[in-house]
Amino acid sequence: MNASVKLLELVVPATVTLKASVADTHPSASILGTDRQGTGVVVDASGLILTANYVVLGARGVDIEWADDQTGFGRVIAQDFASGIAVIEADECRGTALPLAPATQVSVGQDVFIVAAAADNQRRVNTGGITSIGVFDAYWEYSLEHAITTTATNPGTGGAPLLDTRGRVVGIVSLELNDVGRFTLAIPADYYAQHRNELLQHGRRTSAPTRAWIGFYCYTFREHVVIAGVLPGAPGEQAGLKAGDVVLTVNGERVSGRHELYLRLWTHRAGELINFEVFRNNKVTELTVPSGNADEFFA
Repeated sequence: MNASVKLLELVVPATVTLKASVADTHPSASILGTDRQGTGVVVDASGLILTANYVVLGARGVDIEWADDQTGFGRVIAQDFASGIAVIEADECRGTALPLAPATQVSVGQDVFIVAAAADNQRRVNTGGITSIGVFDAYWEYSLEHAITTTATNPGTGGAPLLDTRGRVVGIVSLELNDVGRFTLAIPADYYAQHRNELLQHGRRTSAPTRAWIGFYCYTFREHVVIAGVLPGAPGEQAGLKAGDVVLTVNGERVSGRHELYLRLWTHRAGELINFEVFRNNKVTELTVPSGNADEFFA
């Protein structure tokens, strides 16, 4: 599928360049930097813009460059740490709004394309197909049950819309992948559609209890979970978890993979005590971590 000129004329005005500045004291600054640029897409004529949460994490407001090169300002009004989507409200909407594709009309093999902002507020487009819709987990306590992977490579910055052949937003581009046949990860737009009302009313999800958060990075190696690092100031660091620790059990239950570890953690609410057994320096060490709340830590 080649994105037709007519289709591009419809969708390009709905995309924006986002520029966010974050204080160097914010917990995300050491990971993501203080000056960030991303792409957003207008999904409501009132000026609501969706993007990837990491683009605006720690920023109260963002500078917006519209497709016609006009500039404006937007406020970050909602952040969904579970899915990784953020919502920005523009002071003035200069772009068209695109509809969201229902989850029931998104399938493997479907033709899709990405329209992303690049240098000097230019737009770049790449096409491809959806290769999978399923579980994806990352090294920073993040997992999606219905992540979209596509052969369309991201031609610009993160937060860009993944679109179908009708110009509907299928997902929000999040990560570049190295797996053969899976070039880009997108967060299904349905995560926003399902929680739209509570996100816009409260700025976060409120329908489910906040889940336990440790603040570490980890990977699976030979059916063991290894901690690759801990975030400064996060509960894990304060309780004594260290890079190189091999996680044996969580609250007495053995874990053999990263996704399994996350699921065990998330059966607990933020603030609950989490008991870890880790293998360190050729011996088993027991640690109790008073879990935290990622929403509050990064607020």
